Amino acid sequence: MMANDDVKWETLFNNVKENDKQKKASGDIGTTKTNKKLSVERIYQKKSQLEHILLRPDTYIGSVQLHTQQMWVIDEDLSTMVQREISFVPGLYKIFDEILVNAADNKQRDSKMNTIKIDIDSENNRIKIWNNGKGIPVVEHKTEKMYVPTMIFGHLLTSSNYDDSEKKVTGGRNGYGAKLCNIFSTKFIVETSCQEYKRAFKQTWTENMLNASEPVITESRADDFTAITFCPDLPKFQLESLDKDHVALFCRRAFDIAASTRGVKVILNGKRVPVKNFKDYVDLYVKDKVDDAGQPFKVIYESVSDRWEIAVTISDSGFQQASFVNSIATTKGGRHIDHVSDPLVNKIIEVVKKKNKGGLNIKPFQIKSHMWLFVNCLVENPTFDSQTKENMTLQPKSFGSKCQPSEKFITAVSKCGIVESVMSWMKFKEQAQLQKKCHSSKHSKLKGIPKLDDANWAGTKNSSHCTLILTEGDSAKSLAVAGLGIVGRDCYGVFPLKGKVLNVREATHKQIMENAEINNLIKILGLQFKEKYEDIEKLRTLRYGKIMIMTDQDNDGSHIKGLIINFIHHFWPNLLKHNVVEEFITPIVKVTKNKMERAFYSIPEFEEWQRGTENWHTWKIKYYKGLGTSTAKEAKEYFSDMERHRIPFRYEGPEDDASINLAFSKKKIDERKEWLTNWMEEKRRRTEMGLPELYLYGKGVNQISFNEFINRELILFSFTDNNRSIPSLVDGLKPGQRKVIFTCFKRNDKKEVKVAQLAGSVAELSAYHHGEASLMSTIINLAQNFVGSNNINLLLPIGQFGTRLHGGKDAASPRYIFTLLSSVGKRIFHSDDLPLLKNLYDDNQKIEPEYYVPIIPMILVNGTDGIGTGWSTKIPNYDPREIISNIRRMLAGNDPLNMVPWFKNFKGTIEELSENKYLVSGEVSVLDETTVEISELPLRTWTQNYKEEVLEPMLHGSEKNPSVIIDYKEYHTDATVRFVVKMSAEKLANAEASGLHKFFKLQTTFSTNSMVLFDQNGCIRKYDKVEQIMREFFDLRLDYYKRRKDYLEGMIKSESLKLDNIARFIMEKIDGLVKIENVSKKDLIQLLVRRGYDSDPIKAWKDSQSKNKEKDDSSDDEEKEETSGPDFNYILNLPLWCLTKEKKEDYIRQREVKAGELEILRRKRPEDIYRDDLDVLLTELDQFEEQVREDEKVDIIKTQKSSKGRVKQKKITLEETLPSPVGRRIQPVIDHATKIKAEKEVASKKRQQIRKEMKEEIGDENSQEPKSLIERLGELKPAKKPRQPRVPKASSGSPKGKKGKGMKKKKPWESDESDAGSISSLSDVEAADLSASRERIPRRAAAQAIKYNFGDDEDEEEYYPVLHENQADVPPPADDPPPADDCNNMNAGAEENDVDDDDDDFFAPKKDEKKAPSPVKAASPKFEDEDSSEDENADLFSRVTEQTKKARDDAVFGISTTLTKPSVKTSIPKEPMKSTITYHLSSDEEDKELDFVPEELPKKQGKKRAPKKEKTTEKSGRNQRTILSAFKVNLSQDEPSESSKSKHPKATYEKPVKKRKTKKKEESDSDSGFVPKKPKITKAKKVPPKPEEEEFEEEVHKLNDIQARTTTGRSRAPVKYFEEDESEEEFY
Repeated sequence: MMANDDVKWETLFNNVKENDKQKKASGDIGTTKTNKKLSVERIYQKKSQLEHILLRPDTYIGSVQLHTQQMWVIDEDLSTMVQREISFVPGLYKIFDEILVNAADNKQRDSKMNTIKIDIDSENNRIKIWNNGKGIPVVEHKTEKMYVPTMIFGHLLTSSNYDDSEKKVTGGRNGYGAKLCNIFSTKFIVETSCQEYKRAFKQTWTENMLNASEPVITESRADDFTAITFCPDLPKFQLESLDKDHVALFCRRAFDIAASTRGVKVILNGKRVPVKNFKDYVDLYVKDKVDDAGQPFKVIYESVSDRWEIAVTISDSGFQQASFVNSIATTKGGRHIDHVSDPLVNKIIEVVKKKNKGGLNIKPFQIKSHMWLFVNCLVENPTFDSQTKENMTLQPKSFGSKCQPSEKFITAVSKCGIVESVMSWMKFKEQAQLQKKCHSSKHSKLKGIPKLDDANWAGTKNSSHCTLILTEGDSAKSLAVAGLGIVGRDCYGVFPLKGKVLNVREATHKQIMENAEINNLIKILGLQFKEKYEDIEKLRTLRYGKIMIMTDQDNDGSHIKGLIINFIHHFWPNLLKHNVVEEFITPIVKVTKNKMERAFYSIPEFEEWQRGTENWHTWKIKYYKGLGTSTAKEAKEYFSDMERHRIPFRYEGPEDDASINLAFSKKKIDERKEWLTNWMEEKRRRTEMGLPELYLYGKGVNQISFNEFINRELILFSFTDNNRSIPSLVDGLKPGQRKVIFTCFKRNDKKEVKVAQLAGSVAELSAYHHGEASLMSTIINLAQNFVGSNNINLLLPIGQFGTRLHGGKDAASPRYIFTLLSSVGKRIFHSDDLPLLKNLYDDNQKIEPEYYVPIIPMILVNGTDGIGTGWSTKIPNYDPREIISNIRRMLAGNDPLNMVPWFKNFKGTIEELSENKYLVSGEVSVLDETTVEISELPLRTWTQNYKEEVLEPMLHGSEKNPSVIIDYKEYHTDATVRFVVKMSAEKLANAEASGLHKFFKLQTTFSTNSMVLFDQNGCIRKYDKVEQIMREFFDLRLDYYKRRKDYLEGMIKSESLKLDNIARFIMEKIDGLVKIENVSKKDLIQLLVRRGYDSDPIKAWKDSQSKNKEKDDSSDDEEKEETSGPDFNYILNLPLWCLTKEKKEDYIRQREVKAGELEILRRKRPEDIYRDDLDVLLTELDQFEEQVREDEKVDIIKTQKSSKGRVKQKKITLEETLPSPVGRRIQPVIDHATKIKAEKEVASKKRQQIRKEMKEEIGDENSQEPKSLIERLGELKPAKKPRQPRVPKASSGSPKGKKGKGMKKKKPWESDESDAGSISSLSDVEAADLSASRERIPRRAAAQAIKYNFGDDEDEEEYYPVLHENQADVPPPADDPPPADDCNNMNAGAEENDVDDDDDDFFAPKKDEKKAPSPVKAASPKFEDEDSSEDENADLFSRVTEQTKKARDDAVFGISTTLTKPSVKTSIPKEPMKSTITYHLSSDEEDKELDFVPEELPKKQGKKRAPKKEKTTEKSGRNQRTILSAFKVNLSQDEPSESSKSKHPKATYEKPVKKRKTKKKEESDSDSGFVPKKPKITKAKKVPPKPEEEEFEEEVHKLNDIQARTTTGRSRAPVKYFEEDESEEEFY
């Protein structure tokens, strides 16, 4: 054995040392040349392994030289990892690490191991590592004839890890590790105790493993352990002692082992390392680190499995990683780092691209440079690039496990700050790239900018005096250049813009970089992205000191101004503060008379002048549609009066910034909706009150603020944009489509007309001001009839108007195709309705009406989609026959049935997934085990696109997705679909198992959550249900039938009277009673007047019905002179042959026919006329579709010879391509994932709605504890001065999260004046409290702010409740909840909108019935004394319970405020009824809801009509405050009225003068509405008013004078378009 004394080791080092000694003695050291030639044996040598290790240590343990580098080490306090520069020898670090990793490996062999002790004695150069794992077997190896500990620690290439078939997760692999530590140590001691063999072992090696002592074997029953003690051979590492840097590095490795070895505590120098798990270890690195915002680093940690632990945080110094493979510190990373980081990087790239669409093309390594990754893993049989084991090279497929972090972890990583850091870096890079586009210095001459007319002083020392005029197009530039002859070219430059400037606020970096207009503006102005331009000196560096915008005075011109302002504000907001931007205005209308001339700069200003000028029509009026309309002479006039035409923009502070952001930022979608809705409502209100529109450029205006520009001028473009994109509910048409229909009616073509020619007529007859290309596209779309387009095409497609192959994009040129108004279109838009419509006027020309009134809702027949400003709309098609059937039901007094979207000729299926969401499936069938037939595609999936995007990739495959089909063949036509697909039997079976519809992508979904339309008042409204659209259309259409009947009656009377006058005139002329020969015109007219003849009855009737008497059509100019007197042209223009007997009798017969028509019309009700029109339409529709089918048939005539030689012709009809009859149809199945997704969307929507309602009811979290219902009702005392607004109390909570005194921050579009104290200013909870004291009925959503109407509409009554204390709303039964809608929130949009139409489905009582409110039975009423009820009511909201969220939709507050007959009286009992109700109020405002649980649910509940929308006048606002201030809380103990003697007493109201009879209504079992029942009339007891009610009486008497309105059919809830200014303040 090695321990024999006669064995002496001779190594190369010994010879080298002897030779050195000899050379020193002989003085040969340092000679460069030797005379003696070395022998071959001396040159070529063979060394033993031990000799080689000592000779070339860097091959095994790394460098033995001292290295200095940045490394992570533990600080002196052992509390934080610090990165500092240390000097260490890698070889020494490696031999220490080998022993330490061996100790950690023992944990994998013995799971009971729980301790590792590390003692580092730097003074004595001694290191000891001890673990209590399973000891080394103390037994003699039978093959090697030595003890196992001796073999594995004292002999090279010995290991227990050579069996590669055994999957191990240890660090040892090659059999060198511990032996290398022995070789490079002066002393190496092994101690172990093996309980298995009941022995202990100890052996010592010295002099670099050259000398080994005899092993000491003792009996031992102690616990297993293994201890290695070694003294590094420091001279071999060129060290004299273990310095602090090496000790710090060894201590860090102790912390590494504590983190990477689960379930093992590490004791370092007698103290336990303060790391219990990997998460604690990661925290040592990020402790005290903060990001750019001063926030501590957020660490995302997850224990993926028992083999993988990962943590991620942001990195501030490039990519960093700390990783361990089987406890080995892989300081250089490896494949395991890529395995973990790549999925995370890919996810972050997706997030970054979504947030910065079109920005820099980010690459994975750039993402990694912002990431700090920590990995602790166990890998089977890992491989490394060297013995130092700093970089793992094993392929991921051999890891033995996969690191698959959860979605929650990946999502959290994307939110830990890495994305923000990447975005910040990208912004910096983008800024640097943009800066390259700018000139580094000011240039006096620019090159490469076409069409720029530069100012002579631009870029010089006088550049601050220069103004750049930006014009809208080249024609406007010519106008500006003509005007420069007045002001000179030194200080003025001109640059024409091509169309509209890019909205840079939402543009991508790529868009900005590639936009020529933006880059040219930057160069022309001399702007620098890095400059802020905060002072005047910086402004002097610009080439121009001012920017003047010169555009048309129309809405598109205003948009261009806004986009330029937005461009400057986004990049250089300080330029706006220095008032750099100006505008140049030109007239839009000029009026001249003699030598007088007047210019108007806005249409409202011109209309105001018209109203104030009696003889305005005597002036010559000229409209200026654009700058190109002005002449060069006028241009010089404009520039000579710069003071009037040059309007500077004035910056007034943050309000201007907020307004610009509001108009152009995508983040302000909801605010923009509210902004536009408020404006539309204000416009409607001003129109109703006869007030003029607001305008900017009056006589005294010499400057405007940006806020004024946005809210007065730019908003007109936003409204126009919506008007172009969103159709009207009434006729389903957008303005362009309406102009086409108007022109078709006007032309009344009998023959087909070219589309191009029709487009020209539309532009001429309807004042279409946009490009003809879009107009011709509109005409083509109206005529298309392929699957997925129109259910009823209003125009006939004569030619190629597009097919389903390309979705209509394959239409022929408009020059080659023809069209004509269809016969069905003439029936839908009935000619008898045309005189009732309100026509618009453009340039004093009568054009299309505000909307048509078709007999069926065309918006549902053909659907629509469009994107405007703030809103988008998407409505599918519905079956016209089903719509007609529902209209018939409503005419019969029934509710409309639910409708599912329907598309003509679509052979697939449409199924309802959830509320307002549908699944569309194509058709697929299996022909045999390898063949599939696709015979229908999902809606609006065009045939060619499907082939290229679905079947082609399936056939050819790709790198990620292999080929799945063998081949496919096409048999479809332009109208049908038929793909026959071949695939292997195995793949077909697998595809069928997973669902063929899903496999072939034959299913799509769509929703009806964005049904946004303009209503009849011209205001945007969002509809939640199709039934709401049906109901609103039906009510309006029925009203128009009443108008039509009245108009036709008058018209027939006029025609009959005209015929009567003509017949009488003929008879009197024949009898000689009237002489017209040789009589002056004046005498003749006087004669006819004396004889009792009527002035033209038809003309007189039309004039009486005209709504626009001030505006006359140009065709009536000839008759203007005769409108002042009687008109007898209809008599005097008769031809002579009318005096014949036959003609006289014909006129009498015609008069009798008209009388018969009148009698027939009078006998018909409007409903009957409606039914007749529907019958005619249905018949015409059937005939039209049958004719289309006949036209599509193709007949082929074949010639055949008979047996006798005769020629016969046979007519054969070709049939369309049909699916194979032998195929097995695959029934569409709703995929589980699709169903779950739909359910989640519904649940999410409900949660958002509930949270919104809870916030509105409970208020801000910072507000004080909300008061109970009774407490708040008690505060509603009548004010002594009702016309003065009350100041809200801070203690009562702020509605909608308002702070302070309940006042919200003023919106950019709001004015300083607001009417306080209206009922709309009540918080949602308080509004519910008011309704609680009035009546108990079910409603569908949480209580909203109540809106009362004080209008003067002639057919609906206003209704004002009396409040009673201690009354609350009773919820409906929970087992049949109605849909949760919100009637009062009308801020609709492309994004989520809350609109309710709670009462749209209720019928009004018939005319012959007595109409009265329907009191509802209360829930378990108990009549008690006032004293006994006080304590009970004080605890009304005190009981808390855990209920499901559905209970909130089933039991909520409701109101009913509409009466239907003004003569009906109302009274209140002296003693109001009481109800015992338990209210459960969740303490969590965000996630739990307010539940209401009555002791006993009501058996019957009535439904009421909702109050009409109030007109927002200042007077009505004061009336509201007066009446609400006068509300009294009446308590009395008298016996209840006769109507309340049943088990459930009725709630009644008080109007002091009249009584009101009540009527019961049974609660419906369905959600669609309630069928009216026969009313039961009951009487209520009248109570004389008390003294304290006198003030209230006076107000109610005043209200009785207001006109009421009654409607037939079912009542419709009022449309609440926005929260008015009064809602900003609470009212008590």
